Amino acid sequence: MGESETERILHLQEEVDQLKEAVASHAVVDQAIGMVVALGRVTPDEGWAVLKEVSQHTNIKLRNVADLILVWGRSGDIPPEVRAELADALERYGPTQIPGAPPAG
Repeated sequence: MGESETERILHLQEEVDQLKEAVASHAVVDQAIGMVVALGRVTPDEGWAVLKEVSQHTNIKLRNVADLILVWGRSGDIPPEVRAELADALERYGPTQIPGAPPAG
């Protein structure tokens, strides 16, 4: 016999909760990429790469790095090791020249 109706409902509720968490996590990461793009003057793809590198080099989950970046945007506070890795990664990727803007320098 298959699962009971109650087991099926509980299983589906668990799936829904996991999907909600994934969507919320995705939104946080997208917002953090937006901040990196604006502040670092990099492309969205480069912003994603910056987040991944900061996550790998600090051994902090990508979602948590994104959270830290959003808190930094609101409060100005960011752990020093995250700030250092973010600066290093942005130096490797940016700044991207804005089309039509005069050359930096």
